[in-house]
Amino acid sequence: MRVDKFLWCVRYFKTRSLATKACAGGHVKINGLEAKPSRHVFINDEINLKRKQITHTLKVVDLPKSRQGAKWVGLYVVDITPDHELKKNELLKYEGRKKGAGRPTKKERRDLEDWYEEKLDDWFEEDD
Repeated sequence: MRVDKFLWCVRYFKTRSLATKACAGGHVKINGLEAKPSRHVFINDEINLKRKQITHTLKVVDLPKSRQGAKWVGLYVVDITPDHELKKNELLKYEGRKKGAGRPTKKERRDLEDWYEEKLDDWFEEDD
């Protein structure tokens, strides 16, 4: 099965064309090698997929015949993404100023710095 079709079938992309663009843009690797959209995926392949600044690591368990419901995705792929990659998602969740609202005030800057320090402290404490 083609890698773009596989990623679409297991619901990592909403459309197949988005999966194709990700492959063509170099965001998908199979067993450490960059994958073109037409590259075939086989059982036990390891796929590295970069989405939203996080590198997801997937292990192919089986190949679906068509697009699967979210309930059945676990039969075809196992997410083996390291914890430190998933923790990056927490840092991206900061909802600060709206775009175009100008420079942050001194108080907002301090709040943002405190928030980042708290997240980084939590992150490094758990790794120890």
